[in-house]
Formats: sequence, C-alpha cells, structure tokens
Amino acid sequence: MSEQKYNLVCGLEIHVELNTRSKMFCGCKNDPFEALAPNSFVCPVCLGMPGALPVPNKQAIESTVRLGLALGCSINRHSRFDRKHYRYPDLPKGYQITQYELPFCYGSSLQTSEGPVRLRRIHLEEDTAKLLHAKNKGEESRIDFNRGGVPLMELVTEPDIVSSAQAKEFGKKLRNIILYLGISDADLERGNMRLEASVSLRKEGETALPSYKVELKNINSFGFMEKAIQFEIKRQTALLEHGEQPAQETRGWHEQTGETVLQRSKENAEDYRYFPDPDIPLIELSEELISKLKADIPELQSAKVERWKKEYGIEERYGTLLSEERTEADMWEALFIVLKKDGISVADFVKDVSNKKTLFTAVSSVADIRAHYLAKKSADAPSPEKIAEAVALVISENAKAVADYKAGSEKAIMFLLGQAFKKLQTKLGADLIKEEFLKQLI
Repeated sequence: MSEQKYNLVCGLEIHVELNTRSKMFCGCKNDPFEALAPNSFVCPVCLGMPGALPVPNKQAIESTVRLGLALGCSINRHSRFDRKHYRYPDLPKGYQITQYELPFCYGSSLQTSEGPVRLRRIHLEEDTAKLLHAKNKGEESRIDFNRGGVPLMELVTEPDIVSSAQAKEFGKKLRNIILYLGISDADLERGNMRLEASVSLRKEGETALPSYKVELKNINSFGFMEKAIQFEIKRQTALLEHGEQPAQETRGWHEQTGETVLQRSKENAEDYRYFPDPDIPLIELSEELISKLKADIPELQSAKVERWKKEYGIEERYGTLLSEERTEADMWEALFIVLKKDGISVADFVKDVSNKKTLFTAVSSVADIRAHYLAKKSADAPSPEKIAEAVALVISENAKAVADYKAGSEKAIMFLLGQAFKKLQTKLGADLIKEEFLKQLI
C-alpha cells in the first residue's frame, strides 16, 4: 500500500512591537529592553488598576496604517478597539485591549517566489507583561510590567503558505518592509518581532481546509520557524498515516531537541468573549490623514531593485543584496549617481562589490569609495605590455575578423575585443585594449 501524500496548509501571525515614545494606552515610556529595573515604566493604566482609562497612541495607529498602505491593504476609516478576555498572570486586567471585527487594515497580498500570500488583517493591540520564571527551587516567579501595554501590531495571513521555505521568505520580506518604514526595530532576538505559524495538513488533491490546526507560538528566528514547520509536517504526517487526527493545540519550538513541544490546548475565538471596549471611542481616520501617510511611504526595496535595474543595469540579485538596509541603500544610491555622472559603469562596479573583489572597509564617504574603486581598478588592469602581447596574438589568430574590420565591419572589432578579454581573463582596461587594436590594425 502506497503512502498517502499530504500537503502543508499554513498561515502566519506576526507580532511587531512599534517604536513609539510611549505605550499604547498610557504615557509610560516604551523602552522595555533598556529599563534599569523591572516595573520601572508603569502606571495605573498599564497595571490595570480600577478606574484607569486608556487613551490610544496616535503614532502607533499611524504606523500600523502606514504598513497597511505599503502592503496595498484596504483601510477601515472607521475602526475600534475590543476586549479579548483570558486569565493569565501577564494580563492584569483579565482582558487585552485589541481589535477584532474592525481592524485598521485588511486584504491585499505579499508576493513570494512560491506565489502570493494573502493578508487577512493588520490590527493593533497592547503587549502583555513579561513573566520571570523561577530558576531554582524555593524562588518565586515574578512579573515585569515594563513590556505590558507596549504597542503591538499583529499581521495575520490567510493559510496560503505551502512550504516552510515560503514561510521564511514571507517573514523576511515583511521585516524588510517594516525596517524601511522605520516603525519598529523588528529585532527577533530581543523579542520585538515574534513569529507564529498555524500548521495543518490535508491530503493531496483536497481543497477544503483541515478541521484542526496546530499553532506554533512565539518563535524568535526565521530559521527556527522553518525548522518548526518542517518538524510539524513530519509529526502530523505520522499521526495521519496511523489514522489519528492531530489535536488542535498550541506548541512551542525547542531548539536544543529540535522538536515542537505541547504548551496548551488551542482556544477558539468564542473562548475570548470579544466585545467593543466601552472606554475607547470609535477611531475615525480622515482621507487627508490616509493620503498624508501614503505620501510618507519611502521607496521600498522591491521598487528600488527594479528601478536600479532599469537606470543602472544592475542585476536583480546584486540590487537585492545591496538594498537590504535602507540606510545602506541610500549610500549606494548616492554613489551610483556620482559613478554614472563620471561615465563609470555602475553595473560593473556593483558586480565587483557584490563578488567581494573590491572591499571598502577602510573608507566611508562617496568620494573616498569612488577614488578607492578607481585606484583598485587601475591597479588590477593588465599592463600595456600584456595588452599589446594579447592584441597581437588575437590579430594573428583571427585573420577573417581582421579582414572584416578593415572592410568596415563594426561587429568585427567587438569580436576581437572579446577574444582579447579571454586571453587577458579580464575586462578591466577595455578602453586601452581597444586603443591597442586600433593602433596595431592601421
């Protein structure tokens, strides 16, 4: 009996802490990583004290909408905050202020090499406090509320992801856009970007969504997410082949063992008892504000790579490599403008840099890099003696091309140049090589 083939059905939930000055619903400082002591940046609002009233953070809302616009999402001009109820020590009120029915952004998709991944929603909520678990017997577990109330943006995809590699690619592309917008540090290691994947399997040929899903929670590395999904595919396949349906549950990734581990059973939306937060009025976004936020979006990496390809002839793989960081991309752009103005091939320069033939560790300014590159290019070019020797050899071996050139064929000289490049194993000094041909062919 042949084994039944199963296909991955996967969606992502990606949480990102926004880099606002203050927390989501109060004036406390938003800087949980640099606080000198636990519970330094707290107040009655983020501690959930009775009678404390939340006030939404305008900058956090605008940052969320900017991401939605950058991704081509539709924007809910009339939005609201809701209460999501659950009991856990990191949530002092017994509920989290979040968004449910009317998120700020919805729809659109993000293209990957394995096809588009549709975006269901981008909403805004408050982060939870951090649990400091006891490490030794007799010690107490404690709670640090410095993180509690930090603006937390959540992006949810549709279950369109068909491989662990596609999940990784999607996450990296999203992080790049977030960094270009400057709305978060998106530092996975520190935890202000956290990854969750909902994983299930269905038989090949089926189109209906499976009746279960396993949520892989709070993963802090794209590589770990890829490994966790791969492990779940194997684990769930083994269960299904034995006639068992995987339980709907939440699991974590254990890097030391290379396995996912059970954390708790998975809740449904009904368990959270969502309802509109009565303390926060409806949020209305004007067309003027949306237009302003859209105009503030910088040129993103994908658009920059495409433009570089058209303007400078830079190959996509090299353009992608040099534009991963927005500040570095701006530096390269300034240099490209200077090189093009000087008549230097930007495409050749980029290929040189990307292949690490030319390193600029000791120089920083555009003028210095240009001078360093030209000096190295000149030093690497073949000597006049080697050029003359190679040209003479090419002329003696290609009598027909020489005759064609003397008969007026422009293509012939390009052919001869190509042969000389092969002899010299370089294209550096192309102008000198051509001059030598013209000199010897008189």
